[in-house]
Amino acid sequence: MSGQAILDRIDTSAIRGRLTADAPMSKITWFQVGGPADLLFQPADEDDLSTFLKMLPADVPVMVVGIGSNLLVRDGGIDGVVIRLSGKGFGGIECVGDTQLRAGAAAPDKRVAAAALDAGLGGFAFYHGIPGAIGGALRMNAGANGTETTNRVVEVSAIDRQGERHTLSHADMGYAYRHSGAAKDIIFTSALLEGEPADAADIRAAMDEVQHHRETVQPIREKTGGSTFKNPDGHSSWKLVDAAGLRGFSIGGAQMSEMHCNFMINTGGATGHDLETLGETVRERVFADSGVLLNWEIKRLGRFESGREVVPFQP
Repeated sequence: MSGQAILDRIDTSAIRGRLTADAPMSKITWFQVGGPADLLFQPADEDDLSTFLKMLPADVPVMVVGIGSNLLVRDGGIDGVVIRLSGKGFGGIECVGDTQLRAGAAAPDKRVAAAALDAGLGGFAFYHGIPGAIGGALRMNAGANGTETTNRVVEVSAIDRQGERHTLSHADMGYAYRHSGAAKDIIFTSALLEGEPADAADIRAAMDEVQHHRETVQPIREKTGGSTFKNPDGHSSWKLVDAAGLRGFSIGGAQMSEMHCNFMINTGGATGHDLETLGETVRERVFADSGVLLNWEIKRLGRFESGREVVPFQP
């Protein structure tokens, strides 16, 4: 279905946000790869998002993306509608009472950490080193330095595929390691997060420690998607990749970083096919070397180009 065909089925005069047909996803992903979305929608606010979803025909697929930091879009593009929440409509952060913040789903994790520092709230320094936004952190239970999103969430505001609003409790989110059990078709719009009073100097020191670690061991200035694989129980993914001799291993323009070999990078000119093929090859070789099966942490979306499908490794 083309983007224009979708537009022809809705009343665009009722929409205040931005609608873009055949929008190139390579412009909004950190890997800078991927084919076009049939239709990209950037809603003005929650009311606009709800209105759009209520009028969108049920047979049109919907996918939500954040700032594109942990996302690999395939070269054939994405069917249906991609929704990307704008910073203007969904990026606000405000203090609630003495120990809580309400953060919009499009608020960058790093900005939430900064807001917590300004408010004298501890427990958010780990966000200083996560290159994403709160919506993605809620979906994948993002974490670092011994803290996860689940440790901060009180409740989450969301809109479902039919445009209805919901408030999800912490229990409703069904958190596990790098996973949320919330319905896949629900769109998070904001979250109420809990911290604890702390000294500003202590918060700043924790943030500086996170930043120093990230700058010294991660290829943050490359076209990357962050950690490629989840850590298996009892193992570190990077150690397994390294032990299999795959540090610096490359396919086409895609490479496992020399600096941190659980990071894939686009060295220039990589395709989505190169990156996904690299990831699956690494999974196969690590399993052959150690007997441990790596699972993707990076989210892969969209269609393969005809004749360029990537078959997932199955032991």
